[in-house]
Amino acid sequence: MSSYFDPLLLARAQFAFTVSFHFIFPSFSIGLASYLAVLEALWLKTGRGVYANLFRYWLKVFAVVFGMGVVSGIVMSYQFGTNWSEFSRRAGPIVGPLMAYEVMTAFFLEAGFLGVMLFGANKVGKGLHFFATCMVAVGTLISATWIISVNSWMHTPVGYAINDQGQFIPSGSWWEIVFNPSFPYRLIHTVLASYLTTAFIVGAVGAWHLLRDRSNLGAQIMFSMAMWMAVLVTPIQIVVGDQHGLNTLEHQPIKVLAMEGDYHSSPEGAPLILFGIPDSENARIRYEVSIPHLGSLILKHDPFAPLPGLTDYPREDWPPVGVVFWSFRIMVSIGMAMLCVGGWSLVARCRGRLFDHVWLHRTVVLMGPSGLVAVIAGWVTTEVGRQPFTIYGLMRTAESSSPLDAPALAASLLAFIIVYFCVFGAGIYYIFRLWAKIPQRKEGLPSNTPQRSAGITPASSIKQNPSGER
Repeated sequence: MSSYFDPLLLARAQFAFTVSFHFIFPSFSIGLASYLAVLEALWLKTGRGVYANLFRYWLKVFAVVFGMGVVSGIVMSYQFGTNWSEFSRRAGPIVGPLMAYEVMTAFFLEAGFLGVMLFGANKVGKGLHFFATCMVAVGTLISATWIISVNSWMHTPVGYAINDQGQFIPSGSWWEIVFNPSFPYRLIHTVLASYLTTAFIVGAVGAWHLLRDRSNLGAQIMFSMAMWMAVLVTPIQIVVGDQHGLNTLEHQPIKVLAMEGDYHSSPEGAPLILFGIPDSENARIRYEVSIPHLGSLILKHDPFAPLPGLTDYPREDWPPVGVVFWSFRIMVSIGMAMLCVGGWSLVARCRGRLFDHVWLHRTVVLMGPSGLVAVIAGWVTTEVGRQPFTIYGLMRTAESSSPLDAPALAASLLAFIIVYFCVFGAGIYYIFRLWAKIPQRKEGLPSNTPQRSAGITPASSIKQNPSGER
């Protein structure tokens, strides 16, 4: 029982809890900001009010999601000083400037144009408002770029030196640190995951309203756009994920072996283990279900290529194999399900049944939160797979924490759990209330039309009775 009150374990649990809450909001807001830019562009190009209506519909959701993402992110940043002070002291000369760049570029850009985007539709021109929307979308992507760069450096550290105080400092160009070996793969993989997360949430909302009224034009457009994203982006994401896996095998082979469940080396080609129960104590997969040679084909593109096993590396460098093994399979399974749903929607579209296929709509509603589950599973795979290191191969997690007592960490963790479920639970409930509202059925005037914004009713629409009374 005493291990559950280990300060290091409690510090890790607190960070995992807060980052899990935080991660879902940027994952959604990155994709939603781009979706809003597309909707406004379509309205400006076509003049169809239905796109303006959808823009307003999702803008309210974006405002809530963005706000919750900012609040949860601030809480996380404080933990670097409270729970992980030794990591901050040693890695601060590299991690600190990169985090500051994120604030000075992305956050300032988003904050500068967010007000115009949310409240300026009736106060600025159409072009300027669209520019503000695009800048917010670009800001979310820049923010993801810097954060992924920091995280990637912790996985594949390059361009550093260690000074007399044991601190990691730049040894040459900052570009070598920013564009570290795993950064491009992680960035593309994360951004595409955000787009798919948004697509399936938007698709689920559209499908929900189509189940109630299949003639609703707004719901039709939402569902159609989301399914196009599923059809086009899911295959790309699978290819990017494969390349990301090859990069991880090169730089973090122990993580990949834990993901695959390969305890022992395979000199004549490794199998692909589909399911089983990892047993690290005995270094085996119990109740294994596998396909011979497919593991080597995926990882080496050669079915007979040899692969090492976890037993070829020191046991103290192993991550928690069971967690990594199953989180990876959850992520991959959801990706395959997205691919199948995208293909199903394409068949329905070709047959002219995209908006009246009840079982497709029900399936997409069920798949609504799948992207959020996938990004959390992917984060668990990445971060737990890095253990027992915070800076891979250089600084262990046990060396990174603050000298805090277990009762203090347990109390703060309990407080986080209570506050988060109350505050963010209320926010999520409000988002569901927004989604429950029916998208406007008619192509009304856009929000920045003077007559509507000023509350003036056009004279031609005022009807009079024969007596002349209004």
